[in-house]
Amino acid sequence: MATSLRHALSSIISILLLADFALPSSSAVDGAVATLGSYPPTCERIECPSYDVIDKGNGYEIRRYNSPLWMSTSSIEDISLVNATRIGFLQLFDYIDGKNEYGEKIEMTAPVITQVSPSDGPFCASSFIVSFYVPKKNQANPPPAEGLHVQKWGVVYAAVRQFGGFVQDSSVGEEAAALYTSLQGSNWASAVDKGQKVNTTSVYTVAQYNSPFEFSGRVNEIWMMFDMEEDSAI
Repeated sequence: MATSLRHALSSIISILLLADFALPSSSAVDGAVATLGSYPPTCERIECPSYDVIDKGNGYEIRRYNSPLWMSTSSIEDISLVNATRIGFLQLFDYIDGKNEYGEKIEMTAPVITQVSPSDGPFCASSFIVSFYVPKKNQANPPPAEGLHVQKWGVVYAAVRQFGGFVQDSSVGEEAAALYTSLQGSNWASAVDKGQKVNTTSVYTVAQYNSPFEFSGRVNEIWMMFDMEEDSAI
C-alpha cells in the first residue's frame, strides 16, 4: 500500500506542476463538510501525530499533542496561503522521495501543516512555514536536507476547528476568526491569547489531510497552539 501510495503521489505532483494546483469549481469546493471531533479518515490509512482530546466546546475542541516532530521549510513570503503551501509541499515531497542527505525515501504522513503569520494588510505578503510530520521510525535520526529544518515540539496544546472542502485564501481567515470567536468566554481563551503573543512562528496553523484529488470527505483544521497553564481548567 505504501509503495502504491508513493507512486500515486508522484503522479499527482507531476500533474500539479502542469496544472499549477488548479482547484475544482466552487460547487465541488463547497460540497464537503467536516464534522467537529471526527477523526480524519486519512489517519486510518497513513501515520498522523498522536493526540488526546481533553475538552470540547461549541465549535472547537482542545487537543494535547504528544511531542510531534516536523520537517519544515524556511519561511515563505507570499500573499497566498494556497500558493505558499503548494511551494512548500513540493519541497517536502522531494524530501520524502529521497532528495535528502541520506537518499532515503520516507513514508507519506498527514497532515501537511502551514503555520501562518499574517501580514498587516490585504496586499502585503504574509509568512508561511510548511511542514511534514516525520514518521516515528525516522524521528530518532531524520535525514537532513538543504532548505529544510526540524521542528521538535514538546507536549503542546491546540484549540482546533475542523472544516471541509478545499482550503481557499478567501475563507481560511474566516475559519481562523470563527475558531477564535468560539473560544471567547471559555477557560481556554486566555491561554490561546498568551500562546499567540509568545509564538513568533505563527498566529494560527492550517492542517490539510487530503490529496488535491480527493473531492469528498475532505478534512481541514485550524490550530491555535498554546502551552498549558496551571490555572487552566476543563
